[in-house]
Amino acid sequence: MPIRPATEADVSRIAEIIVFNNRLNFFPIFRDESFSFGTVQVLPLARQYLNDPDLLHRAWIYDDGVVKGLTVVKGPEIEKLYVEPAFQGRGIGAALLAYAVDALGARWLWALEKNEGALRFYARHGFTPTGARMLEEGTSEYLVQLQYHPSHGRS
Repeated sequence: MPIRPATEADVSRIAEIIVFNNRLNFFPIFRDESFSFGTVQVLPLARQYLNDPDLLHRAWIYDDGVVKGLTVVKGPEIEKLYVEPAFQGRGIGAALLAYAVDALGARWLWALEKNEGALRFYARHGFTPTGARMLEEGTSEYLVQLQYHPSHGRS
């Protein structure tokens, strides 16, 4: 399987993938140019992963010769799951999600309520809303909690 622990050599790709996904998926919802094109930058984000060994230790990479996606898992929570936009639709996100659930024991995550594509993706893979919601810090947008149920979606 092309999923492995992240290393320091991966941090620039990790940061690139997160930045591009932020701009494509979250900027249309939040419309915060200052944040999406100012605050969220590759170099500071890469430094964050380099300077926080615990964060880097929780990151897992989809690497089949090219780093194409990542997931960050802390205990039972999937904190992040991103696929390079150029490689989306190829099963990479599904592989990362299955790995997070099956190998790492992840059982729940928070997703942006208006990110309909992400919500459909998670529903196809056995994640259902718990009913819990919370505001995304510093915004008026809600996150919804999703819980893994093996009887829904994939087995």
